[in-house]
Amino acid sequence: MSSELNTQLLAQLAKETEINQKQIEQVIQLINEGNTVPFIARYRKEMTGALDEVQIKEIDDRWKYIMNLEERKQEVVRLIDEQGKLTDELSAAIAKATKLQVLEDLYRPYKQKRRTRATTAKEKGLEPFAQWLRSFPRNGSTEEEAQKYVSEEKGVASVEEAVAGAQDIIAEQIADDAGFREYIRKETFKHAKIRSQVKDAKKDEKGIFEMYYDYEEPVSRIVPHRVLALNRGEKEDVLRVSIQPDGDRLVRELTRRIIKYPNAFTAKIVEEAIEDGYKRLIQPSIEREIRNELGEKGENQAIHIFSENLRNLLLQSPLKGKRVLGVDPAYRTGCKLAVVDETGKMLKVDVIYPHTTKDPSKAAQIFKKILSDYSIELVAIGNGTASRETELFVAEQLRDAKQDIYYLIVNEAGASVYSASDIAREEFPDLQVEERSAVSIARRLQDPLSELVKIDPKSVGVGQYQHDVSQKKLNESLTFVVETAVNQVGVNVNTASPALLQYVAGLSKTVALNVVKKRDEEGKFVDRTQLKKIPRLGAKTYEQCIGFLRISDGKNPLDRTAIHPEQYSYVKEMLKITGSSPSDIGSEGLKEKIIEKTPEQWADEIGIGIHTMKDIIEALIRPGRDPRDELSKPLLKQDVLKMEDLEKGMELQGTVRNVVDFGAFVDIGVKQDGLVHISKLKKGFVKHPLDVVALGDVVTVWVEQVDSKKGRIALTMLPPAQQESN
Repeated sequence: MSSELNTQLLAQLAKETEINQKQIEQVIQLINEGNTVPFIARYRKEMTGALDEVQIKEIDDRWKYIMNLEERKQEVVRLIDEQGKLTDELSAAIAKATKLQVLEDLYRPYKQKRRTRATTAKEKGLEPFAQWLRSFPRNGSTEEEAQKYVSEEKGVASVEEAVAGAQDIIAEQIADDAGFREYIRKETFKHAKIRSQVKDAKKDEKGIFEMYYDYEEPVSRIVPHRVLALNRGEKEDVLRVSIQPDGDRLVRELTRRIIKYPNAFTAKIVEEAIEDGYKRLIQPSIEREIRNELGEKGENQAIHIFSENLRNLLLQSPLKGKRVLGVDPAYRTGCKLAVVDETGKMLKVDVIYPHTTKDPSKAAQIFKKILSDYSIELVAIGNGTASRETELFVAEQLRDAKQDIYYLIVNEAGASVYSASDIAREEFPDLQVEERSAVSIARRLQDPLSELVKIDPKSVGVGQYQHDVSQKKLNESLTFVVETAVNQVGVNVNTASPALLQYVAGLSKTVALNVVKKRDEEGKFVDRTQLKKIPRLGAKTYEQCIGFLRISDGKNPLDRTAIHPEQYSYVKEMLKITGSSPSDIGSEGLKEKIIEKTPEQWADEIGIGIHTMKDIIEALIRPGRDPRDELSKPLLKQDVLKMEDLEKGMELQGTVRNVVDFGAFVDIGVKQDGLVHISKLKKGFVKHPLDVVALGDVVTVWVEQVDSKKGRIALTMLPPAQQESN
């Protein structure tokens, strides 16, 4: 690729992303050199202007698209040129294309097609006749001209067949015209309606798609989640979905553009071909394209929501240093219990039967004994089957406990997947599947990130229409979210599982296993440099991962910070200037000495970039900082609330459990989560619920409506004073 073209493409990307071209060039160069997104975002801020992971990934994704487009352009130019049909005008149009759809429209007339009515007509020699009809001649007659093409040898039996064949050619020419297609696509998108009708109501036993049995809405206004609902209804054979444009208006406009001489004797024949070309070829094709485009937008939105919910779930504030009793609720098979200590180590497993005909007093006795014997501080209850009944039982036991113990409901989505996985079997080979699940529930409370990375992100239950989207795109997006979350928090290399380590920048699953193997064989790591000896952890991998791997109690205090070893020399110089030593890191004394100068002054004195200096100062002042500690703490409870207790206007606190396009589901401590509709999230217009709330947020809500029969609760986040005026 020429440097001039490369510069043009970089300028195009800068315009699209609204990011400085120099920053974009640096990002692309860094990625081409084998650097990971988290490493670039954290340790190459001076080069990128402190772009974050999302911006860096956007640049990378978009640049790959542009490069693929350029490759396709070269291929299209070559294929058209081989046919001897490449003109300067066409070549310029191809070069200008910024979307694959536009490029494919330009290539469409030259593309090798399967046999069509038009190709058959061309084989019969009717193309010159079609051109003659489109030239709108002043002299002669259609019959006379058509007679020239009647040939038994070529399979044209009559004048009528010659005309029909020529019309087929004209129809395809019009359908293949890039300009006409672009016009019709835009007009259809702008003015058409999407319509759905019931096809087979018997296949919709629960009436999930009932609102779409006779439904229509402008294509330009339909929101992503309704597109996905229609697509699913169609896929399940419940609905028939179509795009309804004003075809007559579009045919009239095409006719006006194509027929320059409306009074010409061939005009009527060409007009019929235009109508056929639109109805038979263009409209169905454009409908497919628009449906695909709407589906892709819906898919991208669903993946975006899933990703944001997953990010917030992973980054929920951990409850560190607490001894937890995990409870996996069930009826017949009993509630599985697991005690874990402050570090997540399993101390005990048991089972009780509080919901069966067996003696419930025995269940209470066992439960209270565990609370007492193990000095339990928190009880984590899974939110699956029998969760609310178990909550009632737990709340009752906590009332009688001598110490202050709180409980909370934990989202157990994916716990059963983890329990039956190879990871769980390796961790707890002697436990039953359900017992492993109870351990996972307890650990999710202590450190959600470390526990949830053991589960396929698709199994954590915070998605919307996740089975209706491209699984490849979904996997890529969710993996990126997990990677950024893990690297944002950092990992203790002496306690991390292989499942957690494999998400650290630069580390593969194999290298993660090698790290744990080395740790098991030789004991704890005491210095970051020891990791250089790990098999398959080469110099580049070490550079990428080491800043995210922490050693909390090693030889070098800098190893417990987010400071990269490549920056240690700068830190030593700072410590020398302040008359301090590495052991002073995190002390008030060092903090006071550092803040005597501004970050800019330090950067000038040490000879380092301002972004890097700010990160170093932050790490020296708060070496063990966990970004999750600044988020909302989970809502702890000591008593239970029933649906019957709810009254209109009641004020409650709850935890956001899921965010979807139309609102947020909030756990207020009863069996059913309540829905805060998007219009009730705050006063004024809300573009998307994610702009107001995030999964895991603790929010104040007011009860609007309770439907016990349907198990539905409507909530509002608008304070009473705003509810009337909204």
